[in-house]
Amino acid sequence: MNITGRTQIAGVIGDPISHTRSPAMHNAAFAALGLDWVYVPFHVVAEDLKSAVAGFRAAGVRGINATVPHKPALLDLVDCVSDEASFIGAINTLTFDPDGEPDGRIRGDNTDARGFLAAMRDHDVAVPDGERVVVLGAGGAARAVVAALGSVGVSEIVIVNRTESRAVDLAARARDRMGVAARGCALTSDSLEEALPGAAMLVNTTSGGMHGSTPLNVDGRLLAPPLVVYDIVYSPPETDLLKAAAANGCDVLNGLSMLVHQAAIAFECWTGASAPVDVMRDALIASL
Repeated sequence: MNITGRTQIAGVIGDPISHTRSPAMHNAAFAALGLDWVYVPFHVVAEDLKSAVAGFRAAGVRGINATVPHKPALLDLVDCVSDEASFIGAINTLTFDPDGEPDGRIRGDNTDARGFLAAMRDHDVAVPDGERVVVLGAGGAARAVVAALGSVGVSEIVIVNRTESRAVDLAARARDRMGVAARGCALTSDSLEEALPGAAMLVNTTSGGMHGSTPLNVDGRLLAPPLVVYDIVYSPPETDLLKAAAANGCDVLNGLSMLVHQAAIAFECWTGASAPVDVMRDALIASL
């Protein structure tokens, strides 16, 4: 990689940031397409976020991804916000001079919802339009998944969360903002026994099952075809939830493709080029 004064810069901000896999994906994509770009991780703490964004704008940075804890705070630091980012309440992608004019404007977007759906298409998983979907969790990832599901015409979204009030609030947001039938309830064995039979898909948006986290407690007897089980955790690639579902004959999908596709969408926002998704996936897998 030969970096010069003409090299275009993109990157990712977070606190912490040492764990990020995004540079591997994006730099592999730039190299594959012969683009004179580089993608750099930046450690930015919350109190420096505003000055960091101003600095990126002043320095001519082309695009920035954001991870914890900056996604919600970026809503107040951009000139325009996509509908998805507005609903989700978080921004994971900044595009500087989004119209190609050096006018100093910043657009905030959230690519998670589109990445969620693109991963399904990638793995030939049918979109559950006209059917019920159960979502575990009510945080930022759940909001992205609900936004995606609401856009494809599911019949109902059941949001199940340890803290019932957060599930109820997200369901109300989905009804009010997207006009989709949605309800929230506490995560209990009874609520899952009521929600899962007849559902087309179960989506886990929590960290349960991730390396170092407590596994989810979902009765394996409730995981039966034709239910599709989609766990957005990607490390490990096969969580206990996915193992149980696969053992029962369910189609399963982990979060690796979603991570790749949300990155690919950001890449396309910045460069205007079609992202080499397979190259990005291979780079991500090699980095794990």
